[in-house]
Amino acid sequence: MIPSRIFRTLQHKRIEKAIVALLNSRPDPLSARTVLSTRAIGDAIQTILSEKFQSLLGGSIAEYSSTFARRAMADLAFTDRDGFYYVVDVKTHHLETHFNMPNFTSVERLVRFYEDDKNYFVVLMVKYVIQGTRVAVKKAHFVPMEFLSWDCLTIGALGWGQIQIANANIVNLNEGYSRRKWMLELCDVMLEFYPKEIGKIRERLDYFKRVKRHWETKSES
Repeated sequence: MIPSRIFRTLQHKRIEKAIVALLNSRPDPLSARTVLSTRAIGDAIQTILSEKFQSLLGGSIAEYSSTFARRAMADLAFTDRDGFYYVVDVKTHHLETHFNMPNFTSVERLVRFYEDDKNYFVVLMVKYVIQGTRVAVKKAHFVPMEFLSWDCLTIGALGWGQIQIANANIVNLNEGYSRRKWMLELCDVMLEFYPKEIGKIRERLDYFKRVKRHWETKSES
């Protein structure tokens, strides 16, 4: 697989710096009331990026879109002139919070998406602090999923399984990591995860069998 020029030439590092500069140069979109809402901040940042992100990508972009259904895989998407297709999942993280676990995507959706070597699932994570009513962006990550190390990822028990950051304060990157190696590691993670889920389901089945027996002993009243 020939990697994308954006990630092969470290162009994504320039994009990360441009994201931080863009967001910090904008008139503050929040008020004293909404600054306390992480959802409002996330929506405001995503709106700014949707409107301006194409200009940060330079002249190598063939197509760009920022209109998707709420449950779609992407918040933004673009195709470069080499024919690589990128879906971008925008996440925001307040650095002064102690813990959160953002979801990325279903393991099944990612596996299907990565059947095409020219597809990239890209995580765009914006990290910020609150200064009065101002959002100050401190860092941005713009990386394909396979650059995220498994020692900072986990699987959430929803559907086939949801890939999550275990703790958004800790994001470990393996720049330039092989997609093949990462996907093989994903398979190992899931082959360990599913038997544990089967065990949990068996416990729940046993529990509701006991509940049913309890209610069967009761008389109608």
